[in-house]
Amino acid sequence: MTSSKLIADSGATKAEWCLLENRRKKIIFTQGISPYFFNAEQIRNLLLKELCPNLKKSKIDEVHYYGTGCANPANAKLVKTAIQKTFPGAWVEVTHDLMAAARSLCGNQKGIASILGTGSNSCYYNGKKIVKNSPGLGYVLGDEGSGAYLGKKVLQYYLYETFDEELTLKFEKGFSTTTIEILENVYRKPLPNRYLAGFAIFLAENRGHYMIENIIEDGLNDFFFNHLKRYKEILSLPVSFVGSIAYGFKDVLQQLCQTYKFELGRVIKNPMEGLVDFHG
Repeated sequence: MTSSKLIADSGATKAEWCLLENRRKKIIFTQGISPYFFNAEQIRNLLLKELCPNLKKSKIDEVHYYGTGCANPANAKLVKTAIQKTFPGAWVEVTHDLMAAARSLCGNQKGIASILGTGSNSCYYNGKKIVKNSPGLGYVLGDEGSGAYLGKKVLQYYLYETFDEELTLKFEKGFSTTTIEILENVYRKPLPNRYLAGFAIFLAENRGHYMIENIIEDGLNDFFFNHLKRYKEILSLPVSFVGSIAYGFKDVLQQLCQTYKFELGRVIKNPMEGLVDFHG
């Protein structure tokens, strides 16, 4: 039986796991783990069903878990309990996805690290730890610039009949949904943030239309205005981004950085490569 190390980067939509074993790595995907929506037993059941069958006979000695919602100590404890029950005897570190972004984007250097995925967040990282963090208020009160935030705007434009005929027809063809179904998913069904973020793809598929560009630019500008410009360090340090929204709309990030006179650093889709180097 070979000893091994697990690194996890989990957003609300999906989790990426990297099994490090004898200098080899194996990538495994599971659904995302949000401690706001799952209890410890549900998380353990998810791991047993989706993760463990892919590990085969590997003996897990260490788990480094970076997850959404884990800046909250109660949430971190909940996730840690679930992982410890799944891998008895393993040394387990649970911290938040913002630390994953900071370590992956900045390494041992100072910088502003930002997440733009299903949710959004940002921090000033001094090369070792997170020193400042503009509060992330979640998809209801905040998450500016995120997939959930942009997806919500898409739904508003559709439901308020703001879209022109061309976009309305494209939306209806692409999603085949109803007002009742949308409201049911947002207000009654589990994981509404993930549901909302699923509509952000409509923006990527219809670039060039002025309404689409307005939604993207306004949504990302809300992130810059409400969060990034609050860091005085951003005037002398680069700002880097990780996440599907950041990677998909990096041209808009470049434009906004020019407008705000910020230095744009790295823009990557996910932080796992940097985390493997950090823990390897």
